[in-house]
Order: sequence, then C-alpha cells, then structure tokens
Amino acid sequence: MTASLIDGKAFAADIRAKVAEHVVRLKEKHGIVPGLAVVLVGEDPASAVYVRNKGKQTVEVGMKSVEHMLAEDASEADLLALIETLNVDPEIHGILVQLPLPDHIDSDKVINAIDPAKDVDGFHISNVGLLGTGQKSMVPCTPLGCLMMLRDHFGDLSGLNAVVVGRSNIVGKPMAQLLLGESCTVTMTHSRTKNIQDVCCQADIIVAAVGRAEMVTADWIKPGAVVIDVGINRIAPEEGATKGRLVGDVDFKSVSEIAGAITPVPGGVGPMTIACLLANTITACARANGLSEPEGLTV
Repeated sequence: MTASLIDGKAFAADIRAKVAEHVVRLKEKHGIVPGLAVVLVGEDPASAVYVRNKGKQTVEVGMKSVEHMLAEDASEADLLALIETLNVDPEIHGILVQLPLPDHIDSDKVINAIDPAKDVDGFHISNVGLLGTGQKSMVPCTPLGCLMMLRDHFGDLSGLNAVVVGRSNIVGKPMAQLLLGESCTVTMTHSRTKNIQDVCCQADIIVAAVGRAEMVTADWIKPGAVVIDVGINRIAPEEGATKGRLVGDVDFKSVSEIAGAITPVPGGVGPMTIACLLANTITACARANGLSEPEGLTV
C-alpha cells in the first residue's frame, strides 16, 4: 500500500483564500479591517523569519498587520505594558507574542496578560480551560490545522481510535482535547509510555508531535491508518551532501508504504499553522463585533 499525501500547502492556500473572502465582506458590509499584532523580543533568526512570514501573509489576505520588535534585553515590564496597550486597541483583534522569550521574561505571565479574546495562539489559561471543558475558545493554530485536515479526510471522526504522540501544551494536549471533541477514543503517549509501539499499532489516527526525528516507524502503524506528522527536525547532511534536510517525527519513507494517508515534511502541517492563525484572527474579529463566525475556519 502507498499512502495518499495530505497536501497541507494546498489546504493552507484554500484557508487563506476563504479568510481573504471574509475580510472583503467585513470591509464592505461593516467597515471593519481585522488587525493582527505580532510581538518579537530579541533577534532569534528563525523567529524573525517566522514573524516576517506571518506579516506578509496577513497583508496578503487584506488584514492589518502590526509588528513590534523589542530588544533582547527589553524588560518584562515593558513587554507587559505593550500587551496592555494592544489589549485595549480596538483596531487589533489578534495578539501573538512569538516564543520562545528570553530567559529573564516569564512566558506564562506574558501569555496570560493577553486578552483571552485576542489570544489567537490559544495559549491563555482561560482558553486552555474553555477548550478542555468543550466550550467556545480560541484554539491553538497547529492542532486546529491538524483537525481541519482530518475532518476533510474522514468527514466524521466519531468512534475512531486516535493516538497523540507527545504531550506539549502547544500541540499534544490541545490536539487530544480536539479529538475528544470529535468523539474519538484518544490515547496520549509520551517518553514514558510503556509499549508505545503496541499502543500506536491500534490507532486509526496518529498525530506525531514529539520532536524526535523519524521516531515513528512503519512497525508502529496499523495498515491504512492516517498519520499527521507535526514534527520539524533538521538532521545532519548525509554522506556526499553539503546540507542537512528537514524531516518530521515520522519515518516518511517506510510509513508511507503502510499508512492510508500521511502529511509530508515539509509541506504538510507547517503551512497550516500560519493559515490557522489568520483564521483565528477572523474568528476573534467576528466575536468582538458580535458577528457570525466564519464557517469552516473554526471548530
């Protein structure tokens, strides 16, 4: 069996097109321009590239993009003051503080200082609690993107056996909550799970988000299972090569011979994250103005 590819790049392009349509409607019918503010502290090269990409895609769909670049030694108080300013700015509907933050800043304090209604990353403790209890919340972007792709593939997820590999606050835990919300039977596995291979072999769905290159191999996979690979790992150059390459948490070559469908790395989950950030900003804008939420862009 050769797995079909779940094309995250094409899926993300479709989401951005839907977001752009909603932006046009908001402007024409209500005179509202959704605004997204991104805050970067320090000069981490990878974070800087990511922030630029977010800003570029925000503008491309017709939204207002605001970027705040703070120095590496910016104080926690300065960052909190900026967040408070953004919280009360009526033209800003989404706030994202790029992680990781410098060691002298308490990330939890910063995340929880963001107005939960503008927390388009879905990391605020209020949104975590709302998601965990099945209430309306802002949903973390990467798990939201994974769920969208799974819904598109299966239609109805009810009753499917899902295994999440990894228990991070950013992906693993919210992913499990979303799958429970779809009436899946969900098992979370992690570094201390006994017989993890045997657990995964029972899964109709595997979401790998553990941060270990090519950890999930073909002998972990039930024939026909759908595999969502969240991992992005750079491995050393192979013999004769000058550059390393990006791989996921799944051994794509072997698993694609067993699975029914699989996301590639790159080009799978990655593009969905920014697309869902834009979708969350539209959702936040609609809620802030008492308008109907956009169909197909939220849970």
